[in-house]
Amino acid sequence: MSTTLITILGILFIFVMTTLGSAVVFLFKKDVSDRCNCLFFGFASGLMIAASIWSLILPAIDGSESFGKWAFMPSVIGIILGGAFLVLIDKILAHINKKKEPYLSKHSKIFLAVTLHNLPEGLAVGLSFGSAFVIGTQSAIMGALGLAIGIGVQNFPEGAGISLPMLRKTGNKWKSFLYGMLSGAVEPVMAVIGFFLSTSLTSLMPWFLAFSAGAMLFVVAEELLPEAKFSDKSSIGAWGFLIGFVIMMALDVALG
Repeated sequence: MSTTLITILGILFIFVMTTLGSAVVFLFKKDVSDRCNCLFFGFASGLMIAASIWSLILPAIDGSESFGKWAFMPSVIGIILGGAFLVLIDKILAHINKKKEPYLSKHSKIFLAVTLHNLPEGLAVGLSFGSAFVIGTQSAIMGALGLAIGIGVQNFPEGAGISLPMLRKTGNKWKSFLYGMLSGAVEPVMAVIGFFLSTSLTSLMPWFLAFSAGAMLFVVAEELLPEAKFSDKSSIGAWGFLIGFVIMMALDVALG
């Protein structure tokens, strides 16, 4: 399989998984159980943390050799900026929320939050594939594909997390499905932008990678891990986390 085809499939995969997650709305007449939520969000959390470490932070440090003993600084600054970026998004969403009608505010906020959180995820995939093209090795391409797989799997519960609440509000499965699908439409767009940024601005790759890692870690800490813990069912989320973590770690180490 050609490098170009692998890249196209990887970029499409992250959107397809969001769409498949949104399609879960056609399978449930009632809310998803707490147990399923714990497992999904714990699994996604483990995937995202492992991907942040092996696919983003470590490559960012390796690509900062010109900083000498301060090679960690682009990663430190990039991670902080990635988290700060999402804090800013949260503040913007809160401001927008005040201007919405009360009955729309909650669901509009969920949709906007997930959509905006998908921006750095798509960027991370594009940057990884762009960097792999610059490196020019098959292992680098497979490492980028591993990241796309990890983010894509994480997108499945996100898609369901949009469509299921919308179903409770609208009562229309197709409308709810479209909301979930559209929330992931920004990812392939940002992936393409990230791809071309990485090929033309290779010196900034460590900063972009660390920024994406910071944004994803912030999402995990703020949204996914809290959702993975439901009182007496918290062990389900913990096992989901461990399984997701080791799977993503194995993919990154084996393929990268």
